[in-house]
Formats: sequence, structure tokens, C-alpha cells
Amino acid sequence: MTQEIQPVRGMNDVLPAEIGAWQHLEAVTRALLTAYGYEEIRVPLLERTELFRRAIGEHTDVVGKEMYTFTDRGGDSLTLRPEATAGIVRALISNRLLRGQRHKLWCLGPMFRHEAPQAGRYRQFWQVDVEAVGCPGPDVDAELIALSARLWQRLGLEGLTLEINSLGTAESRRAYRARLVEYFERHESSLDADSRRRLGGNPLRILDSKNPELQELIAGAPLLTEHLDPESAAHFEALRRMLDSVGVAYTINPRLVRGLDYYNRTVFEWITTASGAQNAVCSGGRYDGLIAQLGGEATPAVGFAMGVERLVALLVAAGGVPAAVPPDVYVVVSGERATAAALRIVERLRAERPHLRFELNVGGGNFKAQFRRADKSGAPLALVIGDDELARGVLGVKPLRIESGQSECPIEALAAGVDAALAGLGRD
Repeated sequence: MTQEIQPVRGMNDVLPAEIGAWQHLEAVTRALLTAYGYEEIRVPLLERTELFRRAIGEHTDVVGKEMYTFTDRGGDSLTLRPEATAGIVRALISNRLLRGQRHKLWCLGPMFRHEAPQAGRYRQFWQVDVEAVGCPGPDVDAELIALSARLWQRLGLEGLTLEINSLGTAESRRAYRARLVEYFERHESSLDADSRRRLGGNPLRILDSKNPELQELIAGAPLLTEHLDPESAAHFEALRRMLDSVGVAYTINPRLVRGLDYYNRTVFEWITTASGAQNAVCSGGRYDGLIAQLGGEATPAVGFAMGVERLVALLVAAGGVPAAVPPDVYVVVSGERATAAALRIVERLRAERPHLRFELNVGGGNFKAQFRRADKSGAPLALVIGDDELARGVLGVKPLRIESGQSECPIEALAAGVDAALAGLGRD
């Protein structure tokens, strides 16, 4: 027997029975982003590896341990995108879309990271990415957070809590980094191997450690919020006032630093206790220096990314997924002439009544089997195309959800007959 090919570890199938939750999330998100003035952008899955090294940072876990990187036949080092922000920034620079312009953009698609797969975390995972480019003030930060809060409302998700922090400017963060290194070096013997590795390259990430044995040590570390420059402190205070004014509740988490080097000033996360240790469903912040760092004009920017798989899991758990929409009409076919004519008849109906959903039985089957399929489909009405009916220029019309006999309708008046039959069933 030929051996069955297994899926790549961490690459997850989304089956038809599950896709409704994804489509609902995507539709609600798309409508809300459009209402807020955001435009969709689509960027490649593959980028030059240098883009992510320069944008995300050499010492981050993403670049150091998690990227899918390979050399192509032309000798170029390419990487499957681990996140979308760097690619969007590259697109703005490459297509000369900056030059003082402002952009409100979003994209949806798969990202790739070689992490240990677990519930809600896959090596191919989907994100919605939202970016506002060209606005320096805290007002756009607040609007983005308010947008995400409104999305949870529209999706019917409860129990999500917001944490915010400020990382200050690159200069103030460098000063804080020196204080942090000094503190952790005094306690280096108490650090685990991962934190000792981070101490030399990205010490702020030690604050994100989930190791319970390090929590007391981390709690005693200097606070970044105590070392903010005056402008960043004012920016953060203004953000808080705006969130208060629109009723978005939050907690200040001075240990929230985010895992990518390009962030400055505002950072935030929406978290849930419903999905275990990996509890962030939406994370973002400001990255005012990234565009210049990648060769563009100095341009302020802020954005966030949402994990689709985690949000879908929350939607399903909350019972917030609309039921699948059944066809309006199931078409049963019997006989050689009927089989030859069925597609032509149904395609004409689809053209004349594009708002209705017609499911044509394909693949054969006797009447009993076809009516079982019709019943399972959830359609309220069946059309019956048989050789005898065709010879008389009519089709059978059979309600499926009420006790009723089968009637007939002339083929020439079929569209009107379907309308009348559905109306009689309360399905206008």
C-alpha cells in the first residue's frame, strides 16, 4: 500500500465545516475597517531576508530562531514572512507612496514561524494586520485601539482585556536598556538559559519571560515608565485621556515590551484567559523609526495584528458563528433526457434569479437518495426534473419542510413559479 502523505507539522487545514467562522470574522472585520477608512493592501509571502533582519532585529527570537529562510536558485536569501508590517512598509517605500502622504491600510493572510505548535499557535498562522502611516499623535493610537474594541463588540466577544504601555523613544529606551542590563547582570546566576541569551542582545524580552521561577526577579527590575522622556510621557498621558473619554478600559502593564525591535512609544495587547498561556489575540504599537530604518523618508506609523485562529476559537466558544446558509432550491434529476437538460435549466434559473441559491444534484443517485440529499441540504424547496415531466413541458415542485404534495410548474414560467412557491413558504 502506498504510504499516506502527512501534513507538515504546524501547518493546519481549515475544513469546510470550520470555514463559516473564518468567513464571518473576515466579513465583520472587512466591513468595520472600511467604515474607519482603511484600504486593503496585499503584499508577497516571500521577501528578501534582509528586510526582516533590519526591521524586526537580529537579536529577536523571530529572526534568530523562528524564520523560514532559504537560498533560491538565483542565490538570494529569501524568507517566508513572519509578520506583515515590514512587508507593508517595504511596499510603501518601493512604490514611492510616502512623500508626506498618509495611509490607512490593512491586509489579511498567512504568516510563518518555526515555533512549537500548540493550541492557537501554528507554524503557518493567519493574521489581520492594520496600519496607519503618517500620523504622529496619540489620536491615531487611540482610534486604532477603539477600532479593535468595537470589533470585539460586533463579533460578540467578551472577556478581552486591554494592556497598554509606552516604550519611549529609541534614545530613552537605550538608557533604560543600560539600567536593565546592569540589574540582570547582578542576578545573572538566577536567570535561565533563554534569559541569559537575551541579556546580551535583547534584554527587554526578559521581561516577557513566562518562567514562573523568574517572576519575582522580573518584578524587581527597573520600570521603563519611570525612565520615559518628557515627550513620550505626554504622548502616553494623552492616549490614556482619549481612551478614558470613549470608555475603553485598560490596565497599564509596565512589563509589556513586545517582541519586535521596531516599536517605540505606545504598545498594547488585547488578552484573554480563555486560550491558555498564549493569551494575546491582538497586539500592536507605534513604530516611528522603522520606515527611515528601511530606507524611506522618516514617517511616523502605528498598527496592530490580530491572530485569526485564536479569534476564531473564541468565536466558536462564544457561539457567535452564524449558521450555514442552506440553498433555496435543491434540484432532483431522474432520467437520461432530464440529466442532459438539467444543467441548462438550472443555469437559466441562476441567471434569472441571481439572489437565490440553487443546488443541482450531480453524481447520479435514485430518487430516494437524492431526496435524502435534498433534505440534508436544508433547502425548503425541491424542483424535480424527470423525463416524463420534460416531455410535458413541466417540472415538479415539492416543499421539503412542510407536509405537502408535489405540484407542477410550466418550464417557460419556472422562475416565477419558484418565486411563488418560496413566497408560499415564507421565503421571499
